[in-house]
Amino acid sequence: MISISIVVPVYSGEAYLRELCERVDSVRSNVINAGAPFGVSELIFVEDGARDASGTIIDDLGSEFDWVKPFHLSRNYGQHAATVAGIVRSSGDWVVTMDEDLQHPPEEIEGLLLKAVSLGSDVVYANPEEPVHQSFMRDWTSKTFKSLMVRLSGNQDITVFNSFRLIRGSIAREASHACGHSTYFDMALSWFTQRISNVTMCLKDERYIATGKSGYNLKSLFSHARRLLFSTQVKALRVGSAIGGLAIFLAFLFSAVVIVTKLIDPSLIPVTGWPSLMITIMFFGGVSIFLTGLVIEYVSILIMDTHGKPHYNFVDRSSDKMLADYFQSNSTLSNRDYASNVRSGNK
Repeated sequence: MISISIVVPVYSGEAYLRELCERVDSVRSNVINAGAPFGVSELIFVEDGARDASGTIIDDLGSEFDWVKPFHLSRNYGQHAATVAGIVRSSGDWVVTMDEDLQHPPEEIEGLLLKAVSLGSDVVYANPEEPVHQSFMRDWTSKTFKSLMVRLSGNQDITVFNSFRLIRGSIAREASHACGHSTYFDMALSWFTQRISNVTMCLKDERYIATGKSGYNLKSLFSHARRLLFSTQVKALRVGSAIGGLAIFLAFLFSAVVIVTKLIDPSLIPVTGWPSLMITIMFFGGVSIFLTGLVIEYVSILIMDTHGKPHYNFVDRSSDKMLADYFQSNSTLSNRDYASNVRSGNK
């Protein structure tokens, strides 16, 4: 039996947790009744210094259902840290991460698994068909920031990053162990695999739409953005080295032009000393920019090593064939219409 662990960070979900658990229980029953070779083995709740009665509720759910595992962090560390902590505690062959507020339907987990097997993916992100918050400013800000980070880093996967994701268990746990305090988990995943795809489905943040309130405040959003920025090897920084190198080349070129012009017709250079001054400034300015670019590149490499970026990683995908055979034999599932896009080549 192929096992699936569900990890849910909990902060202010007292109104949603029981319904979420009941829906996961329904999914478990349906999968068992269908005779599927996989099943949800555990639902891991990680209470992150909750501001409501969520901690008590997940303890009650843990007493009612033996497959529900509640964990409590010593203080509020943030959704990112709570997710990573839950993944470290997981044991499933696949790991699903989702939010507490029901914007991520557990009924779609089977579809994520189908897409992973169909495409040979290690990570599948669920992306909304429409703006999830139904707020122009919130959705526009998120989309714009992701687009900016794609341009700076050259990593196209950033556009599909989402907290509703299916991850191969071994990769999820390796990436979680590699995560430091300032490491963005999704960037860590991209260090371990290029088999990343996404599925488009109906996702809405009903809590935000109804109340205008989110689990993220402005400070949390900035912290989220900072973590992503510092976990990315910003390729745009290399432009500085290129500009410095170009300035050095132009300084030598202008020097040659000035010398030749001076030898042929000195009258063409009426102001004595000005060309040599400009060439000197350009040359040493170019050297400074070039060396600064090299230092920044070196620091960037050190940061990636500090974040735990691996030299290599092993993975076992042998169980995928069992899943593929099951989905292929079940025409109802295999014909489900999911809009999808493979962000990175399967290598």
